[in-house]
Amino acid sequence: MPFLSDPRCARCGGPTAWPVERCLDCAARHLSFSTARAVAAYRGTARDLVRGWKEHGLRRASSLVADLIVARLTPPVADAVTWVPSDRLRLLERGHHPAHGLARELARRWELPRIELLARVGSSPRQTGLGLAERRRNVRGAFAPRTDAPAHVLLVDDVYTTGSTVSAAAAALRQGGARRVDVVTFARTVR
Repeated sequence: MPFLSDPRCARCGGPTAWPVERCLDCAARHLSFSTARAVAAYRGTARDLVRGWKEHGLRRASSLVADLIVARLTPPVADAVTWVPSDRLRLLERGHHPAHGLARELARRWELPRIELLARVGSSPRQTGLGLAERRRNVRGAFAPRTDAPAHVLLVDDVYTTGSTVSAAAAALRQGGARRVDVVTFARTVR
């Protein structure tokens, strides 16, 4: 497994040559989340696991991925765990939602309440293959608060690619009242 290690960017969690508050990837961008952390680089074994989990119905991978995250990350301080909601069509195609399954497993292990705080607004094209600017446009307005959010929310997704999806979801959580949103994903793209 291509696990990530320190040093990392304090904001987006990307690997760096030395500890920095904001790296080149996130320094010039407005990100709605406070921090993001992942445990594996999205390549090799991690990519194969995610593909099986998302596209081939390996639902039990949620538990395995949660174990890997809990073993490598400090338990977060948060009032609740939520997840990035799936597009309805993709949910029907897959028959399950990996981010929701991961949020359920992490909430149980870290003994935090799991609350559905976000709704998906409409349908958007897949993010796969899109560049940074296209990804930002694709998810702009894609999420809305479902209910009032607690002050500190842990937002869960499967993969952090550019941060556009989790940033848009975090913006919706802030609209719903969250003051701080921290992100946890299993894997992240490393440039």
